[in-house]
Amino acid sequence: MAPIPGSGLAKGLAVTLRTMTRKSVTAQYPDAQPDLPPRTRGVIGLFEENCTVCMLCARECPDWCIYIDSHKETVPAATPGGRERSRNVLDRFAIDFSLCMYCGICIEVCPFDALFWSPEFEYAETDIRDLTHERDKLREWMWTVPAPPALDPGAEEPKELASARKTADKLAAQQAQQAEQAEQAQQAEPAEQAQNQPTHRSQRTQPSQRTQPSQRTQPSPSDPSAEPAASPSAPHADEQARAAEQPTRPHGDSKQQTDQPKPGQEGQE
Repeated sequence: MAPIPGSGLAKGLAVTLRTMTRKSVTAQYPDAQPDLPPRTRGVIGLFEENCTVCMLCARECPDWCIYIDSHKETVPAATPGGRERSRNVLDRFAIDFSLCMYCGICIEVCPFDALFWSPEFEYAETDIRDLTHERDKLREWMWTVPAPPALDPGAEEPKELASARKTADKLAAQQAQQAEQAEQAQQAEPAEQAQNQPTHRSQRTQPSQRTQPSQRTQPSPSDPSAEPAASPSAPHADEQARAAEQPTRPHGDSKQQTDQPKPGQEGQE
């Protein structure tokens, strides 16, 4: 079906008539702040802790409005015998917003997420030279950066969250396993104690059982028919008796003196 001539003009006039009948509302800025979209390109915020002074943002900037100064420091070895390392320390990070055209290339090329868009737009100055903001001002704008939007329901989970959740689940499983082993050890201790108690009693009663037969077999001193029991000190008594029967040699006499005949024996010979 061919369009009716003048239908577009009629639709446009209808929109105009509807708008004319509505009451206009004016936002009284700056008393009433405007509701900005979440991805508004206001200013660039700097998260200084993530900056490694790689200079990618300054090299890729088409307006050359980013100024970076740094120096190198030597980091001592983390382990004994290790090698010292050097790292770049940020001294200055400034952006000249009088030259910036808000293309966002510096934010996209940053490999360490040190630059973010902030919806702040109230940074007008009376002097154009004051539009060059240093890292302290960029740091203050960092806290006005909105949170990232939520992912779509069918989107994949970020790798950072997946790895963090995997590590947390592994740690929780290890802790649960350790707790289970501790409970098993606590439950096994009473059983071991119960098994060890009878053995201790039998070991204590064994000496008394051994001594009872010896007490019963000992003969009474009034029984003449009972033979005297051999004592372990009998061999020592025999040796002492033999030593008493042998003549003792005086300590002062030597062997030559004892071999000489006595005065009475010489006359008999």
